[in-house]
Amino acid sequence: MASSLPMKHIQREDLYTNLEARILYLHSFLDFSSRDIEALITGAKYVKALIPAVVNIVYKKLLQYDITARAFTTRSTSFEGPVDDVPDENSPQILHRKMFLRAYLNKLCSDPSRMEFWEYLDKVGMMHVGLGRKHPLHIEYVHLGACLGFIQDIMTEAILSHPRLHIQRKTALIKALGKVIWIQNDLMAKWHVKDGAEFETGDSDIEVEGEGYLHGKKILGEGSDEDHDSADTVEGRGTAVPVGVCPFSGVSMETMGSKDGVGVVKPNELEATTATI
Repeated sequence: MASSLPMKHIQREDLYTNLEARILYLHSFLDFSSRDIEALITGAKYVKALIPAVVNIVYKKLLQYDITARAFTTRSTSFEGPVDDVPDENSPQILHRKMFLRAYLNKLCSDPSRMEFWEYLDKVGMMHVGLGRKHPLHIEYVHLGACLGFIQDIMTEAILSHPRLHIQRKTALIKALGKVIWIQNDLMAKWHVKDGAEFETGDSDIEVEGEGYLHGKKILGEGSDEDHDSADTVEGRGTAVPVGVCPFSGVSMETMGSKDGVGVVKPNELEATTATI
């Protein structure tokens, strides 16, 4: 039976020249709506509770492969020459990168109804192809996509394992996070693929800024008390959550704060994790 809805027109050139048009198209196609925004905002505290553990798990994974680990010494995953220093989880450059990943994941918990939210996700994609940084960083897309998929998998499992959240809230939060991560995936791929190359205007007008800045304004709060508390809890006392451990496992009902599941898991309660995913 034919659809009664009129076919929407999408101007192809706009997808490659107008970020807002691209975001609106992705929102429409993925049915990203006010329901998703509400789920992300109301579920932000649960996601933030996961962040310290997620960061540790992600860097354990990245350091398992020479091709991803070399990015921390050569600034490019395409480089195949000798690497003098093999980083580990306590290397200064890894601790520095963990700080920014924490700040980035916290940014995912901010307000997705603002265009600034999506502008920064686009900038994250741009900065991984050697643009917009004083010290260019080149990460091939295969690794970026795999890392995003890995982050989504960790978060999905952890949210599903939450002992007090109702299944409807779990479902809404997982769906909303998945849409955001897939839009981030598109904004990573956008800077790597050649689709729309005929509309390119060059990169001479790209603004070079420090990490965590957008249009000259600092938008990542890696220096906040919240981030320092998280870092001290998971890394500072040598109690990093091991690979394959669900951050919500072992959390008692009392630590959740309320009977309806609206309480918050404090970062230091993640140390109580005992069961594997």
